[in-house]
Amino acid sequence: MKLQALVAAMTVASSQAALAQVQLITPEEARLPNAAQVTTRGVTRGPGVKQMSPDPAAKGLKGPVDLKIAFEPRGGAKIDANSVTLTYMKTPPVDLTSRVKDSIKPEGIDVSKASLPPGDQRIRVSVKDSEGRQTNSTVSINVAN
Repeated sequence: MKLQALVAAMTVASSQAALAQVQLITPEEARLPNAAQVTTRGVTRGPGVKQMSPDPAAKGLKGPVDLKIAFEPRGGAKIDANSVTLTYMKTPPVDLTSRVKDSIKPEGIDVSKASLPPGDQRIRVSVKDSEGRQTNSTVSINVAN
């Protein structure tokens, strides 16, 4: 009987944790100066990074948002999930990786209910594959004021 109660309590706690929002970016961090825009060109054999949600073209989103980023391995290599970093593009840069660590898998990043302040938010996603090839890609999210 005690075991059933413990399992029920753990299930409720797990469900509540799943519904909790992740404070991806704080209002204080959003007030930091924007980092300089860095553009890179060239052919890379590193993993592909694709923003699935929210749509990068979407404007005026209401939060919280579901953040889904897919990783696409190339040439038979595997994604090194431990290499993934997320950096908020501010001066100084803000490392967001620890806030989403549990949501990072070899397939990508899947964060439900990410809380972001209003404005154009740019996040750099870095990922390596099993061959050591790295890709840096920028994710953009426009949140309504």
